[in-house]
Amino acid sequence: MDQEIFEKNYTMSSLHKAIKVLKAFTKDEPSLSLTELSKKTGISISSLQRFVSTFVYEGFLHKDERTKRYQLGHSLLYLGNLVKEESSLIIVAEPILKKLNEEIGESVSMNIIDGLERRCILNYDSTYPLSTKMFVGDTSPLYAGASSKALLAFMSNAEDYIGSIELELISDKTILSKEQLWEELLQIRKQRFAKSRSERVRGACSLSAPILNASEQIIASVSLVIPEVRYNDYNEDYLIHTIQSVGLEIEKQLF
Repeated sequence: MDQEIFEKNYTMSSLHKAIKVLKAFTKDEPSLSLTELSKKTGISISSLQRFVSTFVYEGFLHKDERTKRYQLGHSLLYLGNLVKEESSLIIVAEPILKKLNEEIGESVSMNIIDGLERRCILNYDSTYPLSTKMFVGDTSPLYAGASSKALLAFMSNAEDYIGSIELELISDKTILSKEQLWEELLQIRKQRFAKSRSERVRGACSLSAPILNASEQIIASVSLVIPEVRYNDYNEDYLIHTIQSVGLEIEKQLF
């Protein structure tokens, strides 16, 4: 279905705006003023005041009366814990990814498509002092990095997505050619894994595999992230086989 038709017939403008307010808070910006929220969301101050007052009343936002800044509230923590407890994807993936993290010692994560972005929903940090940090909730464009491309390659409307976006330079290794990106996505679909070197984070190498449902639709991606200085210590074929096996093991237990 065309995105414009969907938004016109099936969505509520006020609800979209309310969701924008909650999504404006990030790991890097956990606290925002009303003016900052307005700049990030494009919503006028007068409309924002109604949204945030309702969210504060319902416990979805907390207002610091001294600084007049807002933070996500405990009601979201409660709902998040319910999702974690009930989500079969996370329940299945947690022990598998934790085991991989303990065996290899490198950063391991699971990611999903959230709107037009990649969002991390599960992460285990590297046990090494030198590592690339990933945080649950982190987002990035779908065109850069192995975890993102493993999702995009299996997205049903990947061609439409590529046609509608501008590829922006995130690092000096980011792919800026839509033709090159599409060719790589076709290869990812064929080989069932993606890899990247410094495409999004300089000095970080990543391998990722998709998690698909019975209809071959993308559910999530699982990834290994290894600093470039340590990457060549591993046999790449072994790493690829390992991350593919982890993705397939999660699929098997889910479906």
